[in-house]
Amino acid sequence: MRQKRKNLKNCDINSKSIRTNLTTEIRQNRKKTMKQPLYSSLYQINTRVWLTEISGQLGRKATLDDIPDSELDHLASLGFDWIWFLSVWTTGEMGRRISRMMPEWRQDYEKTLPDLREQDIAGSGFAIADYRVHPDLGGDEALKRLRARLQKRGMKLMLDFVPNHMGPDHPWVEEHPEFFINGNETDLEQNPQNYTRVKRKQGDLVFAYGRDPYFSGWPDTVQLDYSNPDAAKAMKQELVRIAGQCDGVRCDMAMLILPDVFERTWGRKAQPFWNETIKTVRAKSPDFCFMAEVYWDMEWDLQQLGFDYAYDKRLYDRLHEGHAKPVREHFYAGLDYQNKLARFLENHDEPRATLAFGQSKHEAAAIITYLSPGLRFFHQGQSEGRKKRISPHLVRAPKEPVIEELQQFYFNLLAVLKNPVFRNGKWQLLQAEQAWDGNSSWDSYLVFSWEGTDEKRILVTVNYAPYQSQCYVRLPYAELSGHTLCLRDMMGETFFDRHGSELISGGLYLDMPAWGYHVFEIGL
Repeated sequence: MRQKRKNLKNCDINSKSIRTNLTTEIRQNRKKTMKQPLYSSLYQINTRVWLTEISGQLGRKATLDDIPDSELDHLASLGFDWIWFLSVWTTGEMGRRISRMMPEWRQDYEKTLPDLREQDIAGSGFAIADYRVHPDLGGDEALKRLRARLQKRGMKLMLDFVPNHMGPDHPWVEEHPEFFINGNETDLEQNPQNYTRVKRKQGDLVFAYGRDPYFSGWPDTVQLDYSNPDAAKAMKQELVRIAGQCDGVRCDMAMLILPDVFERTWGRKAQPFWNETIKTVRAKSPDFCFMAEVYWDMEWDLQQLGFDYAYDKRLYDRLHEGHAKPVREHFYAGLDYQNKLARFLENHDEPRATLAFGQSKHEAAAIITYLSPGLRFFHQGQSEGRKKRISPHLVRAPKEPVIEELQQFYFNLLAVLKNPVFRNGKWQLLQAEQAWDGNSSWDSYLVFSWEGTDEKRILVTVNYAPYQSQCYVRLPYAELSGHTLCLRDMMGETFFDRHGSELISGGLYLDMPAWGYHVFEIGL
């Protein structure tokens, strides 16, 4: 049974009251161990929102140079390997104007910010006008300095790459209109949700909005034409250049430019892009990381094209539905697939986990998500229990109270994840068994084991159901037979002494409350 945890104040990932300075010795140890672990952790930051907060503290416009070293020290101390700075690229006046004029978007902004101001709407960070750091953020040189500060602390920098579209005021609209899907007056009249007229110095033209095949277009974007080899070559060159400024990219809606998807959407045969582009980037930067935002069960396809990670939206959806069996079945996949999944409970596109899951279910889902194989993907505000999702068009967030119990949970979980067994150990899905005839509640359990090279053994058990459940779990460690074992919960205060022979032959008996969990360290 999950025990009440001791309160530990001031563990907010972004709390300004926290100024944990890593010592020189700790920094040197981080630098010595910069070799990428098998299972890394990533933290996503809404850059413009964070700088707005810092600006308020400084009384002037903040840039990337104003991000305090103490905050980077704190992120490093929590064990993050990657920091994804969302929306650093230049956006344009046209994109900002569109963001401000869309009534349905404004309604969303006002739900987030009841005191909404025009300056809060800066335009979507995905309507890119130039793949150079926005001057208001300090430009490319400030990013270079930020990257060096991250590297000093053993962390890597991830940025955005949006392959499908550009903002309507990108220079290519004027200089290379052939790089985009052009339309005509008939398209504009019959499909106004997918086409727009763009004013140009050399004559106005009709362009298609960027979109996916299942929805209307994004009206602050124009669609790139991957049936044009020159357009594909230009985007390849952009990505090669970006790769010199960071250690990895998160590729927005990466499946949209796959040839079959592109042809289904636009009726044009596209040039293959990802495989050769990734090879070209890695020829210059062998360790460069590619993470794909991908849906429609195309994760494996993107992995085969060279992506290091693909979004695991299927796990998120199954956890949200709240049924253990489909979640457990998701883990039947081979580790060659699972190790390349980015697993999350929220990001800038999803609802806040606090609202989507509720407190107890949230914790159980987090144990499953982050103590399974793959990239552990955390979102700014998640650990504090933020409830309001921030639109990528906004540069200010509302003030929200911290949920201290949830914050404490994440502080404990991040501490557990720093253990080497979860970073380079061997993971295995175990099978729960019924506790007695006629008791089907065993089917509510998910059970994992982790084993480290130092013979450390961990047993993760979760009752992923809204009711109390019982089961037996046989330990897969025959070598522990004949020993007395201590099972200590790394996430709480529970501990048991049990005979190893009993746990291997008959199994560990579990009787756990709704959404209960244990992370047992097994010691002799």
